[in-house]
Amino acid sequence: MTDQEYRGAATVHAGGERHPVDVRLSARFEPVEGRFRWAGRTAPHARLRELVSGGLREGRLDLGGAPPAPVRLSEPDPWGGVRLSGTGTPPWHGDAGRAGS
Repeated sequence: MTDQEYRGAATVHAGGERHPVDVRLSARFEPVEGRFRWAGRTAPHARLRELVSGGLREGRLDLGGAPPAPVRLSEPDPWGGVRLSGTGTPPWHGDAGRAGS
């Protein structure tokens, strides 16, 4: 893994609930915009998938060691996970102990 990727435990705060999940995320810098874009998906999670299928689209992603980051939730994948995306500094960059681990 590089500092452009994160794989591991996370908590998605959405729908007034906390959802502990495993995530796989990657980031890229967009020079025209002057900012990072990051995206990935959660491991299968029935309750989160249910909320997103019902229209929930906004939440916060907490990887520990940094403040939770706003996250966009979208279309569940065929395996039961949920797509995640965000802009700005990737949330795993706030935790030097995890970046690239």
